[in-house]
Amino acid sequence: MQNANTQAPKGKLARVAKIAAGVLLLAAIVVVYLAATHSGWFSGSSRSTSNASKVLYWYDAMNPQNHYDKAGKAPDGMDLVPAYADKADSGSEGASDSASSTSQQAAADTHKILFWYDPMHPAYKSDKPGIAPDCGMALVPKYAEEQSATPMPAGTVTLSEDKQALAGVRTVAVRRAALVRDIRTTAEIVGDESRISHIHLKASGYIDRVYVDSVGQLVHKGDALFTLYSPDMVAAEEEYLIARRGMTTLGSAPISEVRQGAASLLSSSRQKLKLLDVSDEQIAALDTKGEIARELTFYSPVSGFVTDRKAFPQASITPDTEIYTVSDLSSVWANADIYEYEVPYVHLGQKVTFTLSYYPGKTYTGAISYIYPTVDPQTRTVKVRVEIPNPNFVLKPQMFADATLQVDYGRALLVPQEAVLNSGMVQQVFVVHPGGVFEPRVITIGPVVNGQAAVLSGLKEGEIVVSSGNFLIDSESRLKSSAGGQ
Repeated sequence: MQNANTQAPKGKLARVAKIAAGVLLLAAIVVVYLAATHSGWFSGSSRSTSNASKVLYWYDAMNPQNHYDKAGKAPDGMDLVPAYADKADSGSEGASDSASSTSQQAAADTHKILFWYDPMHPAYKSDKPGIAPDCGMALVPKYAEEQSATPMPAGTVTLSEDKQALAGVRTVAVRRAALVRDIRTTAEIVGDESRISHIHLKASGYIDRVYVDSVGQLVHKGDALFTLYSPDMVAAEEEYLIARRGMTTLGSAPISEVRQGAASLLSSSRQKLKLLDVSDEQIAALDTKGEIARELTFYSPVSGFVTDRKAFPQASITPDTEIYTVSDLSSVWANADIYEYEVPYVHLGQKVTFTLSYYPGKTYTGAISYIYPTVDPQTRTVKVRVEIPNPNFVLKPQMFADATLQVDYGRALLVPQEAVLNSGMVQQVFVVHPGGVFEPRVITIGPVVNGQAAVLSGLKEGEIVVSSGNFLIDSESRLKSSAGGQ
């Protein structure tokens, strides 16, 4: 019993000692924390955390240049994003309170609000926030920082790289290159009218034999056409033979007037035969034989294809009878139809290339010899005549061909056609400057060929212009111009 009572007091004393030791340890921790706090061990860290978490302003994620002094919604409906001090100045961890206040003052001056405007009707401005009277939307602030430091034309806008990517903005450099245009049209092959011959006789008579007796027959100059009996020609032959005999008798007469009269009569009768288209060979035959030829053979004066004939055996002809029509097709014409707006680019001597579907792989070249003076009121086209050599008679009248005219404008400043905003009265492009600045500029364009527009004025070689996404930039530019931004 004595041993049990002795052990109980000892256990209580041990538990009391442990509790006392714990209290002393807690008290030591409190003392150390208070000492550290009093000495400033944690003051710098807490101040840095406070400054780092401080919100300088809120901004629109889609338009980062638009800043706001409190949280809310951007005009496009998105939540405003806070800008913290640690992001605004990552090196300010050890800065003094006076430097921080100076920075905040500068930021406040930069973010000064000039006025508020209606985002749907930028012409409406107010000197205080509120609600737009027309659309009921909240007025949007216009900050001083949005004013460009460098004077730029009205409508100049600045877009971040993110917004350019969202708008699909692409750019291209203004370049100088050769500008060539092809005018494609159709043409009809016709005979060369200057090479069509109508054969007549200068005396009446009767055809006996016909040597060229079909339309389409090819004849050459000097080929026999037909034989003819003509009383008028027989009489002319008789006169010639009489004058020749007179010259033989009187050519040596002692009286000069007699000799000259005989020679003059022979010369005039010979000339009469020639005027009746009697050849020199036929006259020489008269001299040799001394007899009248009842029938005379007539020969073709030209080469070509017979396109019409009135020469038939035993047919009676007069000087007004068109005995043959012969067309020389060694050179033909092609009448091409050119639209009236293309006529200024066509000129005499211009080369034209032709292709025909029934002669694949072959091309024919000619030159413009005449531009007709009238416009077809139905098709609004002008006919252009092209002369084409046709030595092998491959090209035949009434054939159709595809014609190509090449118009060379020389070297010109070129931009893509899609880069030009054309209102009908004004052509405009957006010139790209460093820092995402887009300047609207009025230009003058010339011909547009294969998607490339020739720039006559307003741009210089090497400048960068927007080639895609310019409609969105134009909307932003017009919005800014209406709001009075520069």
